[in-house]
Amino acid sequence: MSEVDVERARELVEGGDAQIVDVRTAEERAEGTIPGALGIELGELPERVSELDRDRPVVFYCASGGRSQMASEALNAAGYEAHSVAGGIEAWIDRGLPVDPSVD
Repeated sequence: MSEVDVERARELVEGGDAQIVDVRTAEERAEGTIPGALGIELGELPERVSELDRDRPVVFYCASGGRSQMASEALNAAGYEAHSVAGGIEAWIDRGLPVDPSVD
């Protein structure tokens, strides 16, 4: 499992190098998301993995890191470069980084 801290996740996403995916539920995403995140609930990931670019790193996040760890492990096993944000969106918010209303 590849875990990145919120600062590294922000660098990857803002630099355009990585895709960011929120694996929380729609109800959780309604409370706010990391700007630019694609919402794919963890349980939907197998059916929706084709929406992700295999040639770009994927950064997953959830509330605190547990579900995003499972997502990153699954995609790493499938040949993707995938990471989990340590501490999830809670750590992101604690760092004062931007959160947008959900657009899903």
